[in-house]
Amino acid sequence: DDQIERERVSQRLAGGCCALAAIYLMGKFYVANAGDSRAIIIRNGEIIPMSREFTPETERQRLQFLAFLKPELLGKEFTHLEFPRRIQPKELGKKMLYRDQNMNGWAYKKIEEDDLKFPLIYGEGKKARVMATIGVTRGLGDHDLKVFSSNIHIKPFLSCFPEVRVYDLTQYEHCPDDVLVLGTDGLWDVTNDKEVAGVVMEVLTSYEPNDPCRYTMVAQELVVRSRGVLKERGWRLANDKLGSGDDISVFVIPLGGPGNYT
Repeated sequence: DDQIERERVSQRLAGGCCALAAIYLMGKFYVANAGDSRAIIIRNGEIIPMSREFTPETERQRLQFLAFLKPELLGKEFTHLEFPRRIQPKELGKKMLYRDQNMNGWAYKKIEEDDLKFPLIYGEGKKARVMATIGVTRGLGDHDLKVFSSNIHIKPFLSCFPEVRVYDLTQYEHCPDDVLVLGTDGLWDVTNDKEVAGVVMEVLTSYEPNDPCRYTMVAQELVVRSRGVLKERGWRLANDKLGSGDDISVFVIPLGGPGNYT
């Protein structure tokens, strides 16, 4: 992240990205995630999550706590409190459900003038945004990102520190159909873990266990299926729902060696 900050000046590069990395070291896989990509292990048909997405919803309390400690980061235009919906001026003095950085559940408070400000986190699911600007709360770069038509910087709320999960390969006997799948959000936006596991099993069984291209073909099939087919109404999946509109990158990494097995 520091290197990207230096290069934005020396090479005049702006923007940012997420990062998902898998490192094999002394019998263990270390999977580090900063962003909204995802990694899963499929072992004997079982799905083992190896990451979680970092979004305004999943990191709500961290973001609210920072805004609570440093209210100047909100530029007097936002409130760190969360409400079920936008507060209207006519609701001043009334009671409304809210939650702050210390709360998992909701409580009631009397609406005050400050509560009319735009919320730090607004929207749900893929539409959730930090200060109406960005939907990913961990990643690299975005040092110059600001709230639209303002001088409020978003970077203080973004973390470049990944969450790391460890998988010990020596604890299990893996077959050639056991894999680690790494994918960007373009895959997971339209395909869930169970569906991905189904494609993995479907494609792998159509190739010999010692065929080295079988894993590449799984990755290719996952990309193709989540992109869909171009029709008159845009890219469509097999169920006629919209295909992924985001970038789709997939790695499928075998955990077991080649050979005959039952």
